Amino acid sequence: MSTSSDTEVTTPEVTGPEASRPLLPEREGQAPGAVRGTRLALRHAALGRPDAAVLSDVDLDIAPGEILTVVGASGCGKSTLLRTLAGLLPLLAGEITQDGGPLTGPAADRALVFQEDALLPWRTLRANVELPLAIKGLSRTERRSQADAWLDRVGLAAHARQLPHRVSGGQRQRAQLARALAGAPRAVLMDEPFGALDAQTRAGMQDLLVDVLGGTGATVVFVTHDVDEALFLGDRVALLGNGRLTAVREVPRPRDRTVHDDPARVALRRDVLSSLGT
Repeated sequence: MSTSSDTEVTTPEVTGPEASRPLLPEREGQAPGAVRGTRLALRHAALGRPDAAVLSDVDLDIAPGEILTVVGASGCGKSTLLRTLAGLLPLLAGEITQDGGPLTGPAADRALVFQEDALLPWRTLRANVELPLAIKGLSRTERRSQADAWLDRVGLAAHARQLPHRVSGGQRQRAQLARALAGAPRAVLMDEPFGALDAQTRAGMQDLLVDVLGGTGATVVFVTHDVDEALFLGDRVALLGNGRLTAVREVPRPRDRTVHDDPARVALRRDVLSSLGT
């Protein structure tokens, strides 16, 4: 899949608060009793660092269980938004909440996944996946069992004892995904996790992500430069530009590769590309 730019928004409309947005239905294949996603919201928010505000007056409501993709030109604030939702950057102004309560810092129920795999190089893939389970206080036997189950689910059962440098970039990203989900987070915040992968591996990782997330119910915020990736994965796509959130658009039939040429999808892609000035 090639990296695309984005579109022509006929009338870029700022999406206001959506507190009444309903819970999404359970994803197909979601495990009974799976942890439900969390609601994340920003109100009149200014984001960035004290000496360098990047986004202002952001109003955004992310529904529990939703996959929200975020696109925009380089430097527009995509990663800043993600790190703010992760609790790594405090707001400069406004309000940020999780399930209606103040979001004041990092928490175990919000997992952050980077473009670089960020695996600990001296630990095997299994030991990396065990990390969030150890933090939760699981016994060694439970950690081993759950880590092996996650590695099997992402197709890495045969590589559990390998060190990260012994496997491919795509395999490292699979291991990072397993580690992020092993701790049963209610939100998964993904910063261009497939950006460094070749087109074929990237498409495979997108399909794997859809399959694996189907059993979790987690809320996902997924930052990408690739418009086609954003429209395939997202229930909605958020557009950033000129220091603001310019629009949030519903995606018709997300996660369905057969609708690539659907008129509604084509029109949305054109609008997104136009909004990005390409």
